Amino acid sequence: MAQTLEITLRNKLNTTKPAKRTKRAGRVVLLGVGSDLRGDDAAGMLVASSLQKIVSSPGLKRRLKVLFGATAPENLTSEIRRFKATHVIIVDAALMGAKPGAVEVIEPDRIEGVTFTTHQLPMSIIARYLVHEVGCEVIFIGIQPKILKFGKPVSRELRSSAPKLARLIKKVLS
Repeated sequence: MAQTLEITLRNKLNTTKPAKRTKRAGRVVLLGVGSDLRGDDAAGMLVASSLQKIVSSPGLKRRLKVLFGATAPENLTSEIRRFKATHVIIVDAALMGAKPGAVEVIEPDRIEGVTFTTHQLPMSIIARYLVHEVGCEVIFIGIQPKILKFGKPVSRELRSSAPKLARLIKKVLS
């Protein structure tokens, strides 16, 4: 993973915004999104699974919750609220016009222009709901898919980038 991705994540998880107090990442939810039936659409689910496997520190386990949103991440908003998340990191396959396996933090103003793959509600609606109703910061991370066909396996590029992203997120939160 590029060093700039790490810097971007660190900045987003420890933000100072105008007219707001400093909001440091206290309780973080990683929400993996996608379908494991459509090749690389499983991107978010793979990152969530990888992160869940490598988080062993009791301190980090208390402040990080890994959720599997599959194709209906909106069904987990009440669980995010109960956890009292300060930040939600949503990871999903996103058609960004990049190389397969490329990982990018997608700024809120670009969400409408990026195609997320197989969920019922647009990501922008989920994000607005979380910000307004839960009061958390939302960070989108897209992974460029190579294959999105039904019944196809995950590409080599995505199998490589998903665990790397999970390790980077753990590093940033530790």
